[in-house]
Amino acid sequence: MRRIVALLAVLAVFPLVAQAQLAERPVLTLEAVKAMMNAAEAEAVRNGWRVSMAIVDAHGDLLAFRRLDGAHLGSIDISQGKARTAARLRRSTKALADALAAGNLAFLSVDGITALQGGLPIEVDGVVIGAVGVSGVTSVQDEQIAAAGIAALRR
Repeated sequence: MRRIVALLAVLAVFPLVAQAQLAERPVLTLEAVKAMMNAAEAEAVRNGWRVSMAIVDAHGDLLAFRRLDGAHLGSIDISQGKARTAARLRRSTKALADALAAGNLAFLSVDGITALQGGLPIEVDGVVIGAVGVSGVTSVQDEQIAAAGIAALRR
């Protein structure tokens, strides 16, 4: 009888333990990604900028990509690299570029880093759920477009 009571006690607690091990976090939906991409494109077009834009999930995997007419071919890989870097390192790519400019060369040892301004993480409640990367104009303008895309989530 004691074994049965002990087993029931363990089984009663088990669902709580299993639930405690799962993390809940927001994720980017297709609708959110479309809204961000459209807002980023609108910002680029409004300014006459020919760019490539990439949106990735929290792991840095590509969710959406758009290359505007006239954007140079090099901007394809650079925009995706900026987005992937911002997501995986959970910071703007400008922060990395600034760290390198200040002489902190440790980031050069990290595989696949794109330390050029224009990649911004997408944060919700302090959690990075993805990133936007843009390439094709100046670094400041690239970041302006990425920020316009992310702002679409706040509307």
